[in-house]
Amino acid sequence: MLLDDHNFRKTLGCFPTGVTVMTTSGKDGAATGVTISAFSSLSLSPPLVLFCLDKKTSCLDAFLDGHFGVNILAQDQKAVSVAFARRSGDKWQGIAQRRGVTGIPLLEGCVACLECKVVQVVDGGDHKVIIGQVEHLESDDAKLPLLYFRGDYSRIGDAV
Repeated sequence: MLLDDHNFRKTLGCFPTGVTVMTTSGKDGAATGVTISAFSSLSLSPPLVLFCLDKKTSCLDAFLDGHFGVNILAQDQKAVSVAFARRSGDKWQGIAQRRGVTGIPLLEGCVACLECKVVQVVDGGDHKVIIGQVEHLESDDAKLPLLYFRGDYSRIGDAV
């Protein structure tokens, strides 16, 4: 198989990922968010996570310092993922939200939410890798996550 952008993306799509929406507040206090599948735990001690954000993302600067929220979407939140994946428009319209302990916006109805403080930003090709230390977390064990697999949304059991 030829190693080009299309085949690279197609091959990596064989690895199912959870779907998250990263949220934060800009310097003007306005809530912003973006759908991300490139999210991972990094360390237990200290509790660190990371996510990758394309350098062309319009809200990139809002995530480079301060706090951010990791909203791990539930399987019934595909519409939320689609809303925050849009490049323009009011992503928050009709989306239930609240302010977290750190004051950042968090989404309602998620499998889990983490509130993190940015501790490092690393250059990663056409992306920035943003590392955050978890300061607060919550989860709902009754919910199942929304997945992304082979270029489409999926649910546990559907991807088999």
